[in-house]
Amino acid sequence: MSFFKKFFTKEKEADLEKGLEKTKQSFFAQIGKAIAGKSEVDEEFLDQLEQILISSDVGLETTVKIIDRLEAKVAEVKYLNVSELNTILKNVIVEILDENNTKDLEDYELPSEHKPYVVLVVGVNGVGKTTTIGKLAYQYKNNGASVVLGAADTFRAAAVDQLKIWSERAGTYFFSKGMNTDPAAVAYETVQFAQNMSLDLVIIDTAGRLHTKKYLMDELTKIKKSIDKKYPGAPHEVLLVLDATTGQNAIEQAKRFTEATDVTAIALTKLDGTAKGGVVLGISDQFKIPIKYIGVGEGVEQLQIFNKKAFVESLFK
Repeated sequence: MSFFKKFFTKEKEADLEKGLEKTKQSFFAQIGKAIAGKSEVDEEFLDQLEQILISSDVGLETTVKIIDRLEAKVAEVKYLNVSELNTILKNVIVEILDENNTKDLEDYELPSEHKPYVVLVVGVNGVGKTTTIGKLAYQYKNNGASVVLGAADTFRAAAVDQLKIWSERAGTYFFSKGMNTDPAAVAYETVQFAQNMSLDLVIIDTAGRLHTKKYLMDELTKIKKSIDKKYPGAPHEVLLVLDATTGQNAIEQAKRFTEATDVTAIALTKLDGTAKGGVVLGISDQFKIPIKYIGVGEGVEQLQIFNKKAFVESLFK
């Protein structure tokens, strides 16, 4: 049995397909109408496809790339129906995702060269950052890892309590110094706690940054330096959480955060709540940062490891 069949169970496949349903209904219904009755990919169709891609929040730059490649691939085709067009379009999308640095993970496994493996989680308020942390903790704990959650979001009301509740649900350790304390100190001591306890994974929450406020971004740098001081080379991952329903705003947030800190991976939440799932392609193409997790529902199991093949297959079913 291939890894794809083994890892993506019927339940996971069903969740992914359901999570992408709004995008599929919007995207492919429009393509079907645009190509109906045509015997070739002409300028009118390409103009319509451009609008469809942009309305799906793929982004202008990535849209132009897709159309250019599509034109090149269909240049020799005399007749093209909807099915054939979908196949060509699917191949173009796979190419773009392959050009990203995204590596398909096999499971919720941690690199053996780092113990503990330290993840710093960043993102603006409202994107599902703390919930994502809780779901990740649950998944990694269930896969055999020992985990501690560090509450370095010390300013938002009830943020510490929210993270503590998630740690209890997931059955993980929890480290906090309470509200209105120094986030850098919390991060430092969380790593120290993990080292003393020989834990496998540290996930550190941070305050929801207003990405236009430089002084808040500067604090991320302070937190990272504090972690590195305690554990040289850490954090090993800076995970940016983005809300897919915000479309182009998510891309703008990614731009600001990548300018301010060394983002190494992305979690894209709430794909099930939007018809603009094309934002996955835009983010992948523009930033070349691995998309590591996607949220396709509210359940713990519905935060999935992003797999290019599974995503594209579900999108085109």
